[in-house]
Amino acid sequence: MSVIPVSVAIIAKDEARHIAAAIASVSGRVAEIVVLVDQRSSDATATIAADAGARVVVEAWRGFPGQRNLALSLSTQPWVFFLDADERVEPELLDELVTVCTQSPPDVSGYWVPRHNYFFGRCLVGGGWYPDYQLRAVRRLEAHYDEQIEVHEVAAVRGRTAHVQGHLTHLNIERFDELWHKQAAYARREAATMFQQGRPLRWRNYVGAPVREFVYRYLTNAGWRDGWVGVVLASVMAWFAMMSFVELRRLQRASKGSQQ
Repeated sequence: MSVIPVSVAIIAKDEARHIAAAIASVSGRVAEIVVLVDQRSSDATATIAADAGARVVVEAWRGFPGQRNLALSLSTQPWVFFLDADERVEPELLDELVTVCTQSPPDVSGYWVPRHNYFFGRCLVGGGWYPDYQLRAVRRLEAHYDEQIEVHEVAAVRGRTAHVQGHLTHLNIERFDELWHKQAAYARREAATMFQQGRPLRWRNYVGAPVREFVYRYLTNAGWRDGWVGVVLASVMAWFAMMSFVELRRLQRASKGSQQ
């Protein structure tokens, strides 16, 4: 079985629970695995990753897009595949990467990958959680991340993109407190992005944003198909859509106060 000419890049902080399985899902099939560990990590992530055969680099945190740009610069293969620690590459996707990395048309610089998202042990079908395409396979020299975008960063590539059929498995959320803390962090980063972009704040955002999010998740994208999990997710996402504007208001007030 040939080795795929791709660098798999994993950005991790305190991922001792997941990192070994993420590496195992590609180990032996890819030319290189680079694990970029946040130096604030307090568990055995770096040691476990090194023992699993990855090249481990411990660096200061630069934000997600900054870390991804650093991972691109550290990688050595013509293609880079970004994998999160709580994700697994399914066998069909690995087989497809052989074609992606060796036979792609020269004008294709990136591939979107569908994900199976698991919440509380259930693979979701509604709520916008499937197929949940992610731009993960990119030509190393043709990709860059905008470091002003704090959350849900997507690579800008020179050239066109295409889609693959193979999937990632994403072990998204296993406990409610994990969901709450994760969405709170997303809301803060979303607020920081809006603040940097000079987004104006209007009072109707506090009502409109959560209503739109709930309708989008539960009705438009059929979150109701996932039973009680769909209700919980739509409600939590709606709450933190509002909280992102609460945080934006705090940032705006703090900025005005520092200028006085």
